[in-house]
Amino acid sequence: MNSFMANYFGPLDKSACNYFLIISVIFFVALVIALITELMFVFRNYGRLNFRIISNGLLILFNIFIAYFMNRLLYTMCNRSLA
Repeated sequence: MNSFMANYFGPLDKSACNYFLIISVIFFVALVIALITELMFVFRNYGRLNFRIISNGLLILFNIFIAYFMNRLLYTMCNRSLA
């Protein structure tokens, strides 16, 4: 029973930190794509924009940035704690 607990609930090694790195890269790419898409949309529809459209785009960008930053922070914490 003790080895079961150690295998499934014990601490992970440093390679498990790569999960946060991969997710951070994915969210950064998503942030760049969303930013480019939002800018293209604003330039194409400049005359028909309203506050709701602009605020929705900014909220989406903010959420993606928070996800990127959170995973980057978790990667740093994981990497430094297992150094």
